[in-house]
Amino acid sequence: MAGDTVSDTIDPQASGDAASCCGVNACCTDAEQAADPGRTVLEAKTDAGCGCVNADDRGALPVVVIGAGPVGLAAAAHLAERGLEFLVLEAGDRVGAAVAAWGHVRLFSPWRYDTDAAARRLLEPTGWTAPPADDLPTGADLVRDYLVPLSRVPALADRIRTGARVVAISRDGADATRSIGRDEHPLLVRVRDADGTVRDVRTRAVIDASGTWGRSNPIGHSGLPAPGEEDAAPYLAGPLPDVPGRDRARFAGRHALVVGAGHSAAGTLLALAELAETEPGTRITWAVRGTSVARLYGGGDADELPARGALGTRLKEAVAAGRVELVRGFAVTGLTADGDTVRVTGTTPDGERVVTAHTVVGATGFRPDLELLREVRVELDPATEAPVRLAPLIDPNFHSCGTVPPHGERVLAHPETGFYLAGMKSYGRAPTFLLATGYEQVRSIVAALAGDREAADTVHLDLPETGVCSTDPSGADEESACCGSAAEPVTIGVGAPVGVGFATGQAHGRSGDA
Repeated sequence: MAGDTVSDTIDPQASGDAASCCGVNACCTDAEQAADPGRTVLEAKTDAGCGCVNADDRGALPVVVIGAGPVGLAAAAHLAERGLEFLVLEAGDRVGAAVAAWGHVRLFSPWRYDTDAAARRLLEPTGWTAPPADDLPTGADLVRDYLVPLSRVPALADRIRTGARVVAISRDGADATRSIGRDEHPLLVRVRDADGTVRDVRTRAVIDASGTWGRSNPIGHSGLPAPGEEDAAPYLAGPLPDVPGRDRARFAGRHALVVGAGHSAAGTLLALAELAETEPGTRITWAVRGTSVARLYGGGDADELPARGALGTRLKEAVAAGRVELVRGFAVTGLTADGDTVRVTGTTPDGERVVTAHTVVGATGFRPDLELLREVRVELDPATEAPVRLAPLIDPNFHSCGTVPPHGERVLAHPETGFYLAGMKSYGRAPTFLLATGYEQVRSIVAALAGDREAADTVHLDLPETGVCSTDPSGADEESACCGSAAEPVTIGVGAPVGVGFATGQAHGRSGDA
């Protein structure tokens, strides 16, 4: 029944027929298999309360991976290779749901950086052909040509649950305040299914690779929503609108205000500039909180990711030609609906200014959803909201995407044994994430869970170092990211967006920056 809570608590005293019990054939033997091919052995036994499962034996419990995006499925691929039981929980209605939301965006990084090694090893025996290594995929390409085929390989297919939103994580029988015997309790993941049913899953470890998509920073200054921002929601577009396609009518012949100084803002601005060439009356205003956008204009021909360098060059030319009006030092202080337009008020070095637009694009980055972590003991940096040992390595004041050093399980570990943040969510508010970095994170985490300490501690990345994918270290208050969107579909960062910028291509940024 919708709203009911279903527990997977196991009765160690329950008995069953060794031939067939608990929804499992050949129960309690080495040949046991779930009677329902859509369930794992552990799930079948757990739901039925089979006595062959010891609730205190965490080694028999699965590793839960939250998110079936690029990093989550990479974690699943490594778990499969290591022979560890696992379950992937995806809130969306399909794998790669967040990536599909920005499917029109082209990544900055070519395919060579966008796929995981373990995933490729699982895919190759199925007849899958890797896309050309130097081609730049869109988000839609990444889902269609990589994530969907990966989700269908036999080792993963029956271990992925879509429409399963994780709403909380805790210790089974122990809230965050309990210390004595804490690690003796398995972790507990509470899940709300699409039909409203709530169930608890006991697990030996949790890899939270749920990302930050859907948790945009507000456009108001100081990291807070501007007065009237919530009421002005109908006038606010998502961080990566499909300007030439799905959202064309919203922008054609109208005035758009883009707030933000990252690659996602740049991509949208260029898409709008191209739209204006064929749609008379289309106006574009670009508002940034900082006083300089030189960092976003980037390294040009010196960028090791040519598409990313070209993005900054094209934007600089559009501003110089007057196709995009740039307003520097604009801190949004309020929004007021006015018929079919919205009045956006802001302070500038020259005093108050009002920009009236039909649509506002808030390309101000993302922040992680930490609410579901309230009952687990995490140790996060107060500035970036990233794991404390990772934070100094990704500080956007000192690092760009290519200068973040390789890091693994030891850096990502929390006081809560067996709990890890991975992928974009592990970077908190920092905008320097790359997909390839996330792949290396989960490889190391899974090696540690498998007891292979040497492999877990041996970390390596081979990424372009030049180019601009982080905020300006000179101190200009701007948001930037490793990814973005654009008119032609533009590109995004190495192996990265959701920001929209992943390592696949998502722009993810610091709160309050614009």
